[in-house]
Amino acid sequence: MEKEMEGKSDTDNRSTITVNVKFSGRSLPVEISDESTVKDLKSLLQPLTNVLPRGQKLIFKGKVLVDEMTLKSSEVVNGAKIMLMASQGLHQGDGPIRKEAFTLPSMRMPEATRPKRDVPQVPILKSQLERWKATGVIALSECNLKALPGEVLTCGPSARVLDLSHNLIQHIPAGINNLSSLQKLILNGNEIMDNSLSWEGLSSLKSLMVLSLNQNNVATLPPEIGALTSLRQLYVAHNKLTCLPSEIGLLTGLEVLKLNNNRIPIIPESIGGCASLIEVDLSSNLLVELPETIDKLKDLKALYLKNNGLKSLPSSIFKLCTELSILDLHGTEITMDVLRQLEGWENFDERRRSKHQKQLEFRVISSAKFDEGADKS
Repeated sequence: MEKEMEGKSDTDNRSTITVNVKFSGRSLPVEISDESTVKDLKSLLQPLTNVLPRGQKLIFKGKVLVDEMTLKSSEVVNGAKIMLMASQGLHQGDGPIRKEAFTLPSMRMPEATRPKRDVPQVPILKSQLERWKATGVIALSECNLKALPGEVLTCGPSARVLDLSHNLIQHIPAGINNLSSLQKLILNGNEIMDNSLSWEGLSSLKSLMVLSLNQNNVATLPPEIGALTSLRQLYVAHNKLTCLPSEIGLLTGLEVLKLNNNRIPIIPESIGGCASLIEVDLSSNLLVELPETIDKLKDLKALYLKNNGLKSLPSSIFKLCTELSILDLHGTEITMDVLRQLEGWENFDERRRSKHQKQLEFRVISSAKFDEGADKS
C-alpha cells in the first residue's frame, strides 16, 4: 500500500506545462512534462520548425539550456518564454519553417524565364506535326502552353518522347494513353496537381521508361504508379509529396529514383522490391528512419539523404549493399561513431575512398578531402 502511494506521489509531482518558443517571428506553444529534458523539447520542436535538434540553441532568461537537464531543474515553468536560435545548414526538408512560409516552397524557374500567362501560346504548325510523327520526338518545352495540345494525341503510337517542361499546364488527360509507345515523358516545371493528372491514362503506357514530374504541386503518388513496370527513371523532386504508396515496390526495373525536396516522413518497406535501383535521392524530406529493406538494394551505388532528421541507418546497409560508394549525410543527426558500428563499414569506407581517388585522378573534383557529412563528434 505504501509503494502504491509512493508511485502515485511521484506521478503527482510531474505536471504538464506549456512553454512558448519564439522562432522566426512566431510563437510556438508546446505542451510538455516539466520532468522532460531539454533534449526532449528539442525533439518536439523538430517537426514544428524543421530544425534538427543539434542545430537548436534554446535560450531562457539569457542562458543556454543544457540538453541533459530537465525543464524543472532549469527553472522553466508554465508559460515560460524560450528563444530558439537555429544553426545554418542543420535542418530537414527545404529549410527552417519561417513565419512568411508555412507551405513548402516550390523550386520554380527564374522569373525572367518563367512562362507568362498573358503571352499567347505557340501555335502548332502542320509541319511540326509531320515532323513529330516522323521522328517520334515531340518537343514543346517553354511554349506558354496552358493545356496539352490536341494535335499531340493524334501522333498515337509514333510518339516516343514528349517534352512539355516549363509551361503552365495543369491537366494531363486520360487521352495520354493514345501515345501507347511513349518511352519518355517530361512534365517538369508546370502546375500539375494530384487531381489534374490522369494516372489511369499514364498507367497504361507500358513502354514508359522515364517519367519526370519535378517542380510541380504533386502531393501523392497513387497505387497506379506500380503499373508502370517498364519504368527505369522516376523524378518527382521539388513537389509536395507527403507519402509513397506500397506499390512503388512493384517497379522492379527502376534504376533512378529522385524524390528530394518534398515532405515525406516514411519510406515504405516495399522499397526493397525495387531491386534494380542504382541511385536514390531522398534529400530534404522529413525522414527520421529508413526501412531495413533498403539493404535489399544490391545494385545501389549512390544514396543521398542530406537534410533529414535521421539518427541512424539500417543495420545491414553496408554489409548487404555491396555496390554502395556514395552516401550523403550532410545535415542529419548521424555521427561517425554510429557509422563505424555498422557491420560492413570498413568495406564501404574502402569503396568510397577508392571512388574518390579515381575522381581525383580524372580531375573530376579538386579537393582531396572527403566528407560524407556525418558529424565527427
